[in-house]
Amino acid sequence: MSAFALPKAPDYEGALLLASNVTMRFGGVTAVCDMTVAVPEGSVVGIIGPNGAGKTTMFNVLSGFYRPQEGDVRFAGKSILGSSPDRICALGIARTFQNIRLSSAMTVLENIMVGCHVRRRCPWWMAPLGMPVFHREERAIERKARELAERVSLADQCDEKAGSLPYGAQRRLEIARALATEPRMLLLDEPAAGMNPQESLDLMHFIDHIREEFNLTILLIEHDMKVVMGVCQYIWVMEYGALIAEGEPDSIQKDAKVIRAYLGDEAGV
Repeated sequence: MSAFALPKAPDYEGALLLASNVTMRFGGVTAVCDMTVAVPEGSVVGIIGPNGAGKTTMFNVLSGFYRPQEGDVRFAGKSILGSSPDRICALGIARTFQNIRLSSAMTVLENIMVGCHVRRRCPWWMAPLGMPVFHREERAIERKARELAERVSLADQCDEKAGSLPYGAQRRLEIARALATEPRMLLLDEPAAGMNPQESLDLMHFIDHIREEFNLTILLIEHDMKVVMGVCQYIWVMEYGALIAEGEPDSIQKDAKVIRAYLGDEAGV
């Protein structure tokens, strides 16, 4: 879908995000083992694998929810290992979740405004004091949120409760809230989960659109292979916490280890 073309292998030195030799253990269980992922700026890169492969654990490491026992994570050339999720978000990495985490009782506009608050300058204590500078910034945040709603085709639903939206619109809203943080990089955790074929097709166009519109680098986890092959320029494949294959979509589709991981030994490969 996109005109952007990756080299045959990602540039480890020039990657916007580089996770090197990451290992994450929970007690005696190794969820991620010696994993290295490089994401060039401006690309859409995917991590795929069967359930339990360690994909979401890897995302939680990249976004600061977990600190790995081994390895390093560098963003824009600087280590972010040990940084808190809010600090990583402020540095320019936003994420969505496998299970949509919207505030369902809040409106569409309010949910987007929550993301905008990452960049606000006025401290919270100005609000109860009624300081004009705080209210000016709050009005600016509302304008920004309305603009974002327009750009993701949610302008007509701004005053609706988030929980009342159709499933596909809720996914777009969660992404809009992430975009409100003004990220350089967006991590999407199974964005097509629960979608019907038409919604998945719409999502593919949406991902390609926001990458160009917002000048983003995108790393996604996804089980829907049509989505993965339709939007990703490079793919990393995990099984049992380890990397078993990497490459461009065409080569990944033909890789015997990947086919076996998804279909089992009965696949005859």
